[in-house]
Amino acid sequence: MWARHLLFLGVCAAGVWLVGDQLLRRDRVADPRTARPDRFAGVEEARPWPDARQPSKDWAATLGRLNGEFRDHRAKHDLPAAPRADHLTIARRMSLALVGTVPSVEEIRALEAVRPDDRVEWWTSHLLEDRRFADYWAERFARMFCPPDINPPIIFRRNRFTTWLGDQFAANTPYNEVVQKLIAEQGVWTGNPAANFITATAQNDKQNQPDPVRLAGRTARAFLGMRIDCLQCHDDKLGNLSFGTGDSARGGTQADFHQLAAFFGSTQFGLVGVYDGNKMYEVQYLDADKEVVVPAKVPFLDELADGHGTRREQLARWVTHPENKAFARATVNRAWALLFGQPLVQPIDDIPLEGPYPPGLELLADDFIAHDFDLQRLIRLITASEVFQLDSRADFEITAEHEKQWAVFPLTRLRPEQMAGSLSQSAQLETIDGQAHVVMRIAKFQQIRQFVERYGDAGQDEFTDRAGTIPQRLLMMNGDLVKERTGGNFVASASARIAALTNKPEKQVEVAYLATLTRRPSEEELAHFTAQLAGLRGEERGEAMEDLYWTLINSTEFSWNH
Repeated sequence: MWARHLLFLGVCAAGVWLVGDQLLRRDRVADPRTARPDRFAGVEEARPWPDARQPSKDWAATLGRLNGEFRDHRAKHDLPAAPRADHLTIARRMSLALVGTVPSVEEIRALEAVRPDDRVEWWTSHLLEDRRFADYWAERFARMFCPPDINPPIIFRRNRFTTWLGDQFAANTPYNEVVQKLIAEQGVWTGNPAANFITATAQNDKQNQPDPVRLAGRTARAFLGMRIDCLQCHDDKLGNLSFGTGDSARGGTQADFHQLAAFFGSTQFGLVGVYDGNKMYEVQYLDADKEVVVPAKVPFLDELADGHGTRREQLARWVTHPENKAFARATVNRAWALLFGQPLVQPIDDIPLEGPYPPGLELLADDFIAHDFDLQRLIRLITASEVFQLDSRADFEITAEHEKQWAVFPLTRLRPEQMAGSLSQSAQLETIDGQAHVVMRIAKFQQIRQFVERYGDAGQDEFTDRAGTIPQRLLMMNGDLVKERTGGNFVASASARIAALTNKPEKQVEVAYLATLTRRPSEEELAHFTAQLAGLRGEERGEAMEDLYWTLINSTEFSWNH
């Protein structure tokens, strides 16, 4: 009898040891298929190429010139640059930007098994191949296309829309094709999810018909990086808007806005879903006596409008035309903001048609166009750049000017969904990805949704700098998600698992730091917390690990993108 019990306990102990060995020591992450370390060969020797007006087809030449533009920019402002950040800091900021969470311990183990010079390329490829990237960026872009609404139209299907968008990002569909679909899609919004860009503007008081005014404003802001909403009611009297460049530049007018809206004037909802009818777009201009029929006309670069197909098809091709650089600039600025936490041009959707522009914007826009609007190439260029890999600390005093001129990596507060995602991930030693158990993935989804609701959703203005609030701090200190993720549950809490899987205090502290802050503790931190854990066993050790985890998650460092 006793022999059976001893055998059972032995098997359990062996199982725990094996799990601990897997999670705390070994790499279980497959090598990414698209990693190409040779991509970086010759970067330093590549700048400049003979004709700087033309984008290079060569990766090294483009990256070399990108680095050169920022070096020259800092030199012009007489600002020293911070040193390069360590590989875990870069991995953390990239993971937060691309999948919305901190890296898992098993991912960190896999990354550190890679040759140091190849880690950035390996990590970028690993994240871009992960479905979490496609889904996370789909949600971020969906906010731009269809801003969150307290009372969304009954015919709007956000989940179908974001899933479709995630499929496009996972397949790396050329971004211009994605946007063309959004603007010109027809049919039922459940079977043709791209049509939800249109259904998101359904007017409940007008038989759920689409709103051309909202669609015009959203098209300009989301796809062209232009705020023209003020033109809905009057001409631009303050010189805030300029259409055209050089001698052809002119101020914006009320007609510009409504002529753009006229492209959506014939769009209707019916039994066949979204379709283009024969309805005319009419408006009563300021100081006019009556409504007039408004023709569909683009506000600038009208020579690019081909006049073929439906009005929305014409608009879709004009918006994404390679010579309409406003489209490429807006996309680069959006991708940059997602990766850095703040855009190159602020506000993010108010980019002038004529410069001067900050370093990198025109170069990346030209490269984006030259490579058929390849979003993943754009991400790779930005993450491979020197400016993305700079530290946020330096041996000189860092001022606001250093951040403004990109001499250091800017510190920004994590957005609500990043906070929630990081809380869930840091409580698990393995990665919560598409291979994780379905129960774990469902739980993560529900927890993030509930946490964001309570923490506060920034909506479409997610890149506007905001200070933390007292309710947010209280939620982090006492919220259900934090309690669950730092408690003694072996399944839901990494602190309990770490306490059970190893009895070495040094290892316990190291893994806790890696799981939460994506770094190892300093000598002082290690000595302090090791002393707190030394000699503890069983329940006492578990409680001490809970306290350590709670402390790390509530630290200022956890809630910033450093």
